[in-house]
Amino acid sequence: MSGWISLHRKLMDNPIYSNAGMLKLWVHCLLKASHAEHEQLVGNQVIKLQPGQFVTGRNALATEFNKGAKKEDIVSPITLWRWLNLFEKLEMLNIKKTTKYSVVTVINWGGYQHHEQQVNNKRTTNEQQMNTNNNVNNVNNDNNISSRKQKRVYEEDSDEMKLTNFFIQEVQKNDSLFTCKNKQSWCEDFRKIIEIDKRDKSEISKLIRWIQQDDFWKSNVLSPSKLRKQYSNLLIKMNATKPVVTQEPKSPSYVNNVSEKDLLNMGE
Repeated sequence: MSGWISLHRKLMDNPIYSNAGMLKLWVHCLLKASHAEHEQLVGNQVIKLQPGQFVTGRNALATEFNKGAKKEDIVSPITLWRWLNLFEKLEMLNIKKTTKYSVVTVINWGGYQHHEQQVNNKRTTNEQQMNTNNNVNNVNNDNNISSRKQKRVYEEDSDEMKLTNFFIQEVQKNDSLFTCKNKQSWCEDFRKIIEIDKRDKSEISKLIRWIQQDDFWKSNVLSPSKLRKQYSNLLIKMNATKPVVTQEPKSPSYVNNVSEKDLLNMGE
């Protein structure tokens, strides 16, 4: 396995930065993630992996993580797996679990890629040129963001604006002071969910309402951009939530065998 990954300084603001073990595990995930689409054989099954994905399991993860570590620095498989699930809650990655293996997907994988073509371009010294290219990448990213500033204006009767207002109303049920600073930006995110991701508007509405009824997600999905990132996970969890069916208490069986006249006599 070869190639580069890039780390943004905002990693220092992540809660895992103060935990050496968690930080090592996160870097391990970035290094393990595939940089291109390929197929991997797991037992007798061929797994097709997309960029940013890798296959792992508790024992395999522990073996790789603890390779060469001192005895006192070894971390148990259970602890590593608990950390990995924490990363999922922090929206750093997704985990698709099966009975034999798990496929981990690093969220926003493209942001961690470092193209070798840029590194090798007019190289004078390795480190100097890499720093230069990183700075160029930052400028290019800023320019790309500026060039993508939305030009479309969403009217109040548009589907995107209706979803935006509905999202705000649902959040306000838990936080009456909640506001949206840029409705047009939210509308653009909803447009991507509908047109690019091909999601049904009715399904989106149901998911928004469900999120605000879930103790964990109602405080972690507070914008359509977050909704889009976690859409598949949220939809699976919503569909897995079975409504509680309440039944009226049944009358004792002996009551069914007593006539109305007998019941009146019992009260005398």
